[in-house]
Amino acid sequence: MDDERRIFRSGALAVTGDRIVAVGPSDDVARAVSAKETIDGSRFVLTPGFVNCHVHITGEPITRGYVPDDTDWRTNVFDWLIPTYMAQTPEDERLSAQLAAVEMLRTGTTCFIEAGTIMDLSGVVDVLGAIGIRGRLGQWVQDRAFAPDDDQAALTAAAIARLEDQIAQFPAAGDPLLAAWPCLVGHNTATDDLWRAATALAQANGLGVTAHMSPDPADPDFYLATTGRRPIAHLADIGALGGHLSLTHAIHLDGEEVALMAETGTHVTHCPMTAMKGAYGASTAGRFPELQAAGVGIQLGTDGNNNGNSADMMRAMYVMAGLFKDARRDSALFPAHQVLEAATLNGAAGARLGHAIGALKPGMKADFVAHDRDRPEWVPLLNVINQLVWSADGRGVHSVWVDGRRVVEGYRVTTIDEDRLFAQVEAAAPLIVARAGKSVPCAWPVL
Repeated sequence: MDDERRIFRSGALAVTGDRIVAVGPSDDVARAVSAKETIDGSRFVLTPGFVNCHVHITGEPITRGYVPDDTDWRTNVFDWLIPTYMAQTPEDERLSAQLAAVEMLRTGTTCFIEAGTIMDLSGVVDVLGAIGIRGRLGQWVQDRAFAPDDDQAALTAAAIARLEDQIAQFPAAGDPLLAAWPCLVGHNTATDDLWRAATALAQANGLGVTAHMSPDPADPDFYLATTGRRPIAHLADIGALGGHLSLTHAIHLDGEEVALMAETGTHVTHCPMTAMKGAYGASTAGRFPELQAAGVGIQLGTDGNNNGNSADMMRAMYVMAGLFKDARRDSALFPAHQVLEAATLNGAAGARLGHAIGALKPGMKADFVAHDRDRPEWVPLLNVINQLVWSADGRGVHSVWVDGRRVVEGYRVTTIDEDRLFAQVEAAAPLIVARAGKSVPCAWPVL
């Protein structure tokens, strides 16, 4: 994924500390470096680590799949997801974050952007730091007064103070593994003052802003009714668009909104698995081919474990590659090489880390993945890009390095006791479901 998009059939990669120092034909790299350790990579395909630009690492991983798959958007969000988020404890959040990190690492994701931790950001950062994944995260922030007796000014001041505090506590300067961003809930939950404050903080500190927008017509309807403009046009009016901003879903757009996003360099995070499962209308209303043609940076996300239901970016790549080919009956849309760019280079740019990750080239951080070729989906190896996107998935990830550290080896995360974690999650999940006042529905009898 370097500037020339070179593919080495017999290649080598050299790492010193946390940086890649050489990439190229095996013989050339062997002559250029004196290796303290050499790993036989002939069994593997090496790629940059994937960048998951929208994932809920708390709230959902430890209740994966219990939300029924026949609910509409409003029922899914307000009757199921929000009660589930509110029923978790700080200890649950830490377990959830660990499980999410294990799943991401084991399927080749080395960097993520969090949709928004609910309560215990410090605890989440602590456990993620021990595991060794790269991420940009923050507490989920909103400020709009919905109840008649809410004090709007106080809500906004508290939300801005929360953003300022977490950015000060977990700064991004120097490209640490983990740093805080403004993570806005989005939709209709943020006032213009909060949008402006989040934008100013991001621009002053070299950060991004992430927010949900327009997965459902409800968002355009709200903005048209309250501002007279559609969401993207209104955000443009208040100066919130730009290269710092990643809007998740962005399905129900019009042509003006597509043009505004292209003009301002705003990023879009496409969550194709969630769009399909949630019947968001991506295939009928989504303008992702138009966004791509206009030059908008489309990046990929897996969303929550009760929406996309999987944190495997390779599954998301498969769906992105196929969705619009079928919807538009145009096989030229989103070829495999463009989808791989969305999962690596575009994601790195959206994470404000394009200078450090997303490609295998000297000077970049040593975040890379070894895909096991000793599997039927990789045999024979003819077109590596097609096979990566169309044939393989995250179950073929053998080893992963983040910041030069091997954090997955032989299909297992090396930095945590996986068996203990899985047992803890199994015990915690039913308790969260009960506290949320829910049961696990199933169409067939469970005996």
